[in-house]
Amino acid sequence: MTITVNAAGAGESWSAGGARFRILADGSAVDGRWGLVECALPPGWSGPPQHIHREHDESFFILTGAVTFTSGRDDLLATPGTLVTAPIGDPHTFANADDQGPASFLCTVTPERYIGYFKDLASLRPGPDGRLDPADLLAVMSRYGTEPYDFATTGSQGQRRADE
Repeated sequence: MTITVNAAGAGESWSAGGARFRILADGSAVDGRWGLVECALPPGWSGPPQHIHREHDESFFILTGAVTFTSGRDDLLATPGTLVTAPIGDPHTFANADDQGPASFLCTVTPERYIGYFKDLASLRPGPDGRLDPADLLAVMSRYGTEPYDFATTGSQGQRRADE
């Protein structure tokens, strides 16, 4: 293996459903052990349907704005400098918590196979409101060991801040 450098602004990038994505590490430098995606969410971006990963872990490091993470019926408000981890089997989704400003984060996926999900988003057509259809998102997720989560039977703890 060789040390790799991905210069500022480099890496494959695209938009899907109003969000912007850029691959910072596609896993090729580390035999597929992990990947890294930069995600920029427009104001009020509502996020994917709540889901469970069966084959990879995800972590999110908030760079700008505020992102709401939901697991079951529990919400967590994450602000810059916060790291949120969703291990295999834990339900989650995320959304831009601010209707007025953008939010951004770095997302690691371990192993890197889920990078393909982010890339596949570029092929989806947004609806009239500019957002992606949740059914289309779930269909793409299913190709990557990810399934929808039915939170109807979970309890609610309400919203909390990451530092609580």
